[in-house]
Amino acid sequence: MAKKGNRVQVILECTEHKSSGKNGTSRYITTKNKKNSPDRLEIKKFNPILKKMTLHKEIK
Repeated sequence: MAKKGNRVQVILECTEHKSSGKNGTSRYITTKNKKNSPDRLEIKKFNPILKKMTLHKEIK
């Protein structure tokens, strides 16, 4: 049986990619504890299309 807990999977999407005009998207999948961090995540991750570190925000 699967464990039931507070950890949920979230998708992080690049905030700078849409304004750059390049094709594709930069997305990462990670988990977070929804009890400890109920707000949306904002993490700096590497965007391979833009070839630099950019801010990725949680999407629904």
